Amino acid sequence: MEPVFEFGLTVTRWLQQNYPQLTGFMSLVSNLGRFEFYLALVPLVYWCLDKQAGKYMAYLLAVSNIVVEMLKHTFRGPRPFWLDPDVGLGFEDSYGVPSGHSQTAVVVYLFVGYWLRRGWVWLLCLLMIFFMGLSRVYLGVHFVHDVLAGYLVGLILMLGFLVWMRYFRERFLNRILGQRLLSVTVVPLFFGAIYAIIRLIIGQPDLTVSWVAYIETAERASIENIASALGILAGLGIGFILEASRVYFTVGGPVSKRVLRYVLGMVITLIIWRGLALVLPDDPLWLAL
Repeated sequence: MEPVFEFGLTVTRWLQQNYPQLTGFMSLVSNLGRFEFYLALVPLVYWCLDKQAGKYMAYLLAVSNIVVEMLKHTFRGPRPFWLDPDVGLGFEDSYGVPSGHSQTAVVVYLFVGYWLRRGWVWLLCLLMIFFMGLSRVYLGVHFVHDVLAGYLVGLILMLGFLVWMRYFRERFLNRILGQRLLSVTVVPLFFGAIYAIIRLIIGQPDLTVSWVAYIETAERASIENIASALGILAGLGIGFILEASRVYFTVGGPVSKRVLRYVLGMVITLIIWRGLALVLPDDPLWLAL
């Protein structure tokens, strides 16, 4: 076993053996990094609190998801419980490095701190980022280096966002509608082309490794996750631009109106989300063509 994997397993075993009372807390924190949580959070911000902040948060999440899934498929790293099932207090079917929960936490919570700009908010956001990474190690679903890699990629993405806000945002907003629509259409096509090139370069997975039993499921998960992330990115970009130029909805109004807007919106969102899961083919390999 490679030293970096052995070190990660040692850390996870030490945490689980010395702090078994933290299992519930760590599971709770980890669940706050799942897709379903962000599916509830982003619409809340977009529909009820700050439309512009909701747009940026949603688009950042979509880009972050694509990047992390491409990196996972590129490196094809194992998870701790793949090597030692005894440490598996959680389960994930995708590859390990980098940690998507950790990367997303950096992107989301640094954005929240940037958006609200309050000292206590920054403190809570930094604590959330730390505990998200720690929870993934504790639950045996990520090695320490997976989490650190996720943190690093998340910081790079946030730096890119700040550069865009400072130097390119106004230039983009000043373009005509057709140019903006073309731009947001090109972005997912660009990521899709990059992913296609990556697949050609990396070829087939190594089937001689000790965690070979998990590879088929992980390969399938990578294709599914990237395909859905590309679709989400395209839909968000086009939808946000058309809304800004044709609909102009506002988040204002009494609390009762905002609550009703959120509840109805989430019902429709969940119907679409679950409906697509029933309609689309169960075998995702067609998406790789």
